[in-house]
Amino acid sequence: MRTLAIIGSGPAGFYTAEAALKSFGDAVRIDIIDKLPTPYGLIRAGVAPDHLSIKAVSRRYDAVATDPRVRFLGHVCVGQDVSIAELTALYDDVVLAVGAPNDRPLGVPGDNLPGVLGSAAFVGWYNGHPDFAALAPPLQSEAVAIIGNGNVAIDCARILAKTVQELQDSDIVNHALDPLATSNVRRIHILGRRGPHQASFTLKEVGELGELDRATPIVHDADFPPKEADSSLETGQRRVVDVLRKFAAAGPDSSKPISIALDFFRRPLRVTGDGKVEAIEVMKTRLDADGRAVDTGETETIPVGLVISCIGYRTSSIEGVPFDESAGRFLNSDGVIAPGLWCVGWARRGPTGTIGTNRQDGFSLVERLAATPHAGGKEGRAGLDLLLANRNVKVAHFADWQRIDAAEVARARAGAPREKIVSIAEMRSVIGG
Repeated sequence: MRTLAIIGSGPAGFYTAEAALKSFGDAVRIDIIDKLPTPYGLIRAGVAPDHLSIKAVSRRYDAVATDPRVRFLGHVCVGQDVSIAELTALYDDVVLAVGAPNDRPLGVPGDNLPGVLGSAAFVGWYNGHPDFAALAPPLQSEAVAIIGNGNVAIDCARILAKTVQELQDSDIVNHALDPLATSNVRRIHILGRRGPHQASFTLKEVGELGELDRATPIVHDADFPPKEADSSLETGQRRVVDVLRKFAAAGPDSSKPISIALDFFRRPLRVTGDGKVEAIEVMKTRLDADGRAVDTGETETIPVGLVISCIGYRTSSIEGVPFDESAGRFLNSDGVIAPGLWCVGWARRGPTGTIGTNRQDGFSLVERLAATPHAGGKEGRAGLDLLLANRNVKVAHFADWQRIDAAEVARARAGAPREKIVSIAEMRSVIGG
């Protein structure tokens, strides 16, 4: 019997478990361990609440979690309740699938002012992650700067710009919906160092900017290269640029009170303010012959009361696991950290790719794992159960999550699929311990 512990219950963790079930059949026992009582990682707390079709992939993970060869152990913090050394002693293989939950620092003067938030915190707030439920972003200002040219930046802008009616049927939590309903935000600036050809948006996210009830996208013709240059782009990026060109040609819709300006060729220099964010100073840039953003020497100051940094994420280090500080992920060679210790997904490669990329990554890892001999004979789940019981760790199993799920569905506002429970204490109350 092969024993496998997977740390993290997001897409990378569940796809790795699915692959192991298919590869090892009845000769495997899998424990999926997460620090929260709730599974699914970024599917629950990272995917935009108005993109419910993407969240539907969790039904596939349900089939894995309810397989008799698999257990979900929530509310268990690796590095605190149990160490990596203890897990590797108990299981034949330990896979770190913890993602990259921490914001990469903005890294400019003033980035510690109140009102500067990372996207992990802001997204976690409106998605109901327990760590960020009390965030209270300053929404009284009329202007917001969002740093980054990827889909997360568009998600943040879209949530700020949508009406209550547009968000009513989503699974955004009420503690975010209520202040958003009275928000004063009217000008949203999405800042990127390079231009439309280099943006990391996808077609769906860009297209949605033109479909908002009260917000209009602003794109400047001067930011585009000659039209014939679009032919060098791959198909997906060319379609994105086509939409951006249409926004520029149409101009802003004066009947809509909120503007979302895609301010290309802007690099943040510093955040300024007296005890809180009041403005962001940016350097205007251009592309050199190699396509790199270089400074022009011309600066611009944009008055804002909130800055959201969407420039990337980092994995949390774990005691006893080699860590690459510069890359923000575990040190590994094609997923191998040490004999019997592996990593997968963002914890392996950094925060790149899609949910589908994590499926490929998980299946590829299991192929390598299956080709690695193991001695067997380790205690596995029996040993972990005894250790956690001795430490009085109150484990949440998948049946406990199903109780939380039912409670969230029951308390949903009209039209919404659920109202998430954001307090660990309340989750424990629901599951009875």
